[in-house]
Amino acid sequence: MAFNVNALGFGDNVVDRYEHIHTMYPGGNAVNFAVYAKKCGAARSAYMGIFGNDAAAEHVIASLEDEGIELDKCEQMIGENGAARVTVVDGDRVFLGSNEGGIRGDARYVLDRFDLAYMKQFDVVHSGNYCFTERELPKLKAAGVTVSFDFSDDSTDEYYEQIAPYVDFAFFSAADAASEDEIRERLAWVKGLGPRFVSATAGAEGCIAYDGERYYRQLAKPVTDMKDTMGAGDSFLTSFLMCYLDSAKRGEDGAEAIERALDFAAGFASTVCGMEGSWGHGAPIVE
Repeated sequence: MAFNVNALGFGDNVVDRYEHIHTMYPGGNAVNFAVYAKKCGAARSAYMGIFGNDAAAEHVIASLEDEGIELDKCEQMIGENGAARVTVVDGDRVFLGSNEGGIRGDARYVLDRFDLAYMKQFDVVHSGNYCFTERELPKLKAAGVTVSFDFSDDSTDEYYEQIAPYVDFAFFSAADAASEDEIRERLAWVKGLGPRFVSATAGAEGCIAYDGERYYRQLAKPVTDMKDTMGAGDSFLTSFLMCYLDSAKRGEDGAEAIERALDFAAGFASTVCGMEGSWGHGAPIVE
């Protein structure tokens, strides 16, 4: 597939340290977005964020360069790169802890006019609730940049109320929701805060989305060779946006375009579950 979409991931990069196999993989919501956009056919794909200067940082940078991701606006600082400790139980990832973003959690990325001019070259900028980019979102909104945001599964109501008004496409995980009605109610509430489109993924149950007029139900697609669920949600939202925004550029942004993009995203996410880590590039853990 090829999509006439320019995509930018803004925020977190980490290494996921798989303790049980002593292997680290590059990851992070914003990094994964950039890589998956490239893999599913985006015209241009970039990542913008802060790296540390340790072996973990060098591995993420080298992996992104290998994938052909544009890194022109990244910064590298003296300090520990973001890292998370992970294991896998029955194919599902289990987080064991993290260093809270490393240097990236201490030194926040502050956007200036030159950064914003760069970001306006992209059709969508994606960030999330582990990215430490919250205070920059009003600048993106004021600049007219389309923002996608992943609220994950642990954002508070107050956090949604603060962040959602600056977001165009909102994504979150609802795997622990009690019922489909509960998910729909949540989608409507988040939509009411400002986003134009809201989607909730529920693991093997697939996804429910809402555009303010109707709800959409997309079932998960079978995984032929399950290796790791790491990156499944990120790959779903990324491939949905690439397909949908490509259609919108051609003037096709109605219900059919949403349904087509959700179906494409379910297929792309199922292939990602067949990869080790989020998108490969494993290396021995360096202490």
